[in-house]
Amino acid sequence: MEYNDIYDQNRNKTGRTHVRGTPWKKGEYGLVVCVWVCDGAGKVLLTRRAPEKTYPGTWENSGGAAQAGEDSRQAIARELFEETGIRAEAEEFQFIGSNTERNTHYDYYYILRQTPVEEIVLLPGETDDVRWATFREVEQLVAEKKICRVIARQFGWQKELLPGWQNTQN
Repeated sequence: MEYNDIYDQNRNKTGRTHVRGTPWKKGEYGLVVCVWVCDGAGKVLLTRRAPEKTYPGTWENSGGAAQAGEDSRQAIARELFEETGIRAEAEEFQFIGSNTERNTHYDYYYILRQTPVEEIVLLPGETDDVRWATFREVEQLVAEKKICRVIARQFGWQKELLPGWQNTQN
């Protein structure tokens, strides 16, 4: 069983935990973290969701729920490693924003890496493919509804904050 810390609406930990996969009560919030792995030259790393996941076969960036006891940066370092095999220290992640939807507080990051696809280690049951995509390719995948819809919405406002995006606008 996996546990998550319970936060209040102001992002303060309540001291209680939640069993992942069970409904959240009114006034309870979890923490989810997401990261764009950027090469700095206009490409981002995408993984494809495994068939057994929600939104199967769609592309996304790495991320997931923070486990009980983790802060946001610890959670994103763990998630990135679990989903891709890419190791990074918590302080390497660049914070780009946060928001709250329903019972979830979201934190968004990017990190600069130029890891070859051949070195990516996919997590069975989570991801089944990986690719580097230009910002234009991501926009095309969004238009074709081949990006997980939650990630597509996030990409719309986050892309201008990512390194390399300016290179695609010339």
